[in-house]
Amino acid sequence: MSTTESTTTDLPEPTAKRPVPGQLTFTAPRRGKPPKHLADFDLAGRQALAKELGLPAFRAKQLSNHYFERFVADPAEMTDLPKNGREEMVAQLMPTLLTSIKTLVADGGNTLKQVHRLFDGALVESVIMRYPGRVTMCISSQAGCGMNCPFCATGQEGLTRNLTTAEIVEQVVAGARLLRSGELPGLDDDERETPLRVSNVVFMGMGEALANYRQAIDAIKRLVSPAPEGLGMSARGVTMSTVGLVPAIDKLAAEGIPVTLALSLHAPDDELRNELVPINTRWSVDEALDAAHRYFEATGRRVSIEYALIKDINDQGWRADLLAKKLNARGKGWVHVNPIPLNPTPCSKWTASRKGVEQNFVERLRAGGIPTTVRDTRGSDIDGACGQLAAKTA
Repeated sequence: MSTTESTTTDLPEPTAKRPVPGQLTFTAPRRGKPPKHLADFDLAGRQALAKELGLPAFRAKQLSNHYFERFVADPAEMTDLPKNGREEMVAQLMPTLLTSIKTLVADGGNTLKQVHRLFDGALVESVIMRYPGRVTMCISSQAGCGMNCPFCATGQEGLTRNLTTAEIVEQVVAGARLLRSGELPGLDDDERETPLRVSNVVFMGMGEALANYRQAIDAIKRLVSPAPEGLGMSARGVTMSTVGLVPAIDKLAAEGIPVTLALSLHAPDDELRNELVPINTRWSVDEALDAAHRYFEATGRRVSIEYALIKDINDQGWRADLLAKKLNARGKGWVHVNPIPLNPTPCSKWTASRKGVEQNFVERLRAGGIPTTVRDTRGSDIDGACGQLAAKTA
């Protein structure tokens, strides 16, 4: 593992109020808004913004090409723009939204975590992971999280604020710039020479994306829209994770964007899930699973069930059997389970299941006819794995 740090203007680090155990926070605290950025808008909206700023509408498309296709931020490289007023134009339509203040590298150079400072001092994290032939980014949708899951470092921090559409998109563009610059080479010599783009994006970083619904959906639209309106990614390469906000899952199904839905379940019974995932006191296990199945029916996209295996808490064989029973009751071929060895977090009283117990849990799910794959825990040594993102600078 290696660590690099950069210094920035000293800004206060907003601290969210520590959540009361079991308390949910749906409304983000009121804070000042970051400057408008072209990624906040579709192409028509960018053209309208350009006109509002006294610029020709076609400048919006030119800047979109630089941002979404070339990943360029330096005005000096935008030679198709008039030299006189170029820097001001870029500052107006492409203001700086994220400043990377800390970088951690793990997994032999194949995993990189960045801590970003936002305009108001809030901190968020994103993780980029390189695999043979693909690159996956885990991005944040909120600074902190209001869902208060006690085994998750982000949930233990509370909710600072929602991110804007552009702040979400900028994490992916920042990752693409890293790839383009060769800062995440990884793998063998052939792969190092391949200018890969970000191929997969998972909304599994800080925050509950469906609690920041409009901004998250607009960010997805920027990711999947063809360049220069967006990054031109496949919607099938985007995964939306949720703890189970049932009305928002149904709303997502109606959007007509075939992203993968990942339901963070973590327990098949209400008694335990009420403790592990407090949103369960609003929408029960069965209600969340019903919504997930409706999503499959509406989109044809197989749903992922995320299940953090916690030693002596939710890893009993009978819970695997109960989970298989509940999934099978809703049909075949609609779901896939990802058990995740619990990643350590500060102040947590829990730890990962023993390997033998984990294997038994997996085998019982498979015996029940449920496709099951244990999740890779990339970046755990740099607090970059599932449940570990807490945006610490020290």
